[in-house]
Amino acid sequence: MKQQLLLRYLVVLAVATGLIGCTATRNNTAVLSPPAAPEWQFHSIVDVEFVMENATIPMPDNVMIIDARPYKPKYVNGHIPGAVSIPDSQFDKQVNLLPKDKNTLLIYYCGGLACKLSHKSAQKAEKLGYSNVKVFAKGFPKWKKTPGNYVSVSVDHVAAALEKNQAVIVDARPKKPKFDKGHIPTALSIPFTYFDKYKGKLPRDTNTPLIFYCGGLTCKLSHKSATAALALGYTNVNVFSQGYPEWKKAFGASPAAAIKPGDTEGSMDIATFEKMLSETPHNMMIVDVRDKDEFDKGSFKSAVHIPVDDLEDKIKDLPSDKPVVFICSTGARSGEAYYMIQDVRPSLKNIYYLEAACSFNKDGSFEIKKTEG
Repeated sequence: MKQQLLLRYLVVLAVATGLIGCTATRNNTAVLSPPAAPEWQFHSIVDVEFVMENATIPMPDNVMIIDARPYKPKYVNGHIPGAVSIPDSQFDKQVNLLPKDKNTLLIYYCGGLACKLSHKSAQKAEKLGYSNVKVFAKGFPKWKKTPGNYVSVSVDHVAAALEKNQAVIVDARPKKPKFDKGHIPTALSIPFTYFDKYKGKLPRDTNTPLIFYCGGLTCKLSHKSATAALALGYTNVNVFSQGYPEWKKAFGASPAAAIKPGDTEGSMDIATFEKMLSETPHNMMIVDVRDKDEFDKGSFKSAVHIPVDDLEDKIKDLPSDKPVVFICSTGARSGEAYYMIQDVRPSLKNIYYLEAACSFNKDGSFEIKKTEG
């Protein structure tokens, strides 16, 4: 009997000892130190919340956010609002862009945790004597993924989006006198003051890329409009922070073009169309009303495709602040589109069609010939 009790005691003791050992092992595993940071990592790292607190519009004099990625294509196609482009590869050449006050908060960022560029630039800035240097290590990818954030784009990006018809441009300035005096071609006028009233002008598809702009780096209207668009559920919201002043500097003002009518009612002179197409294509909206199989084989780069059979339901969405020109392969369907506008929306006056045969080649070239009836 005593031997049985002793054996039970030894079994219990062995189990208890094993449990304690397992617990100790688990605890030891739980307190293992995290992997050491890479040798190239800068010593002062900040999170996205820190950047958001400091990315105010306009940027204060004692803060500079710096994008260390290449200007093209990275910075051009998207950056943190207010950020200055000083690529790490160009640091020495563009060091004059850094603030004179070396107590200024400098926040560098680049393409994420595997990107060294921001860390290298931060180290260079610190060697120059800047005393308040930080690195947003998760960088631009984290900025874009954070709810409530939007992206700032450059004038080159806006121009490319216009050329390829890849975004809706929205002018957040007052219509009078600002928008009426001059604006980016194709832009919708939705002043921020009346955003709730005119938000119906925005596209129904909330995945449509939107680019808001106003009067430059000190103007808050486009940023407020971008925030309002995000609240409506739009998922691809951008701000052209440098705004209309930068557009005018790069491309000049965009006055209304003098349009010469063609020989038949509602038609546009072919030479006038060709001149606008080559010089200021985005001063007009070209609507290709052919069938999809025809359009897929080629059209003008800036053309929007609305088959004439689908046009009536979309007439309400056509712009009133620039010419709309319908085109097809013979002038027949484009003429039909013109007269459809007269019946459905007669108040829309700046409407034309091309009384011409338009043909397109695989290499992107095209031919426009006047039709003979």
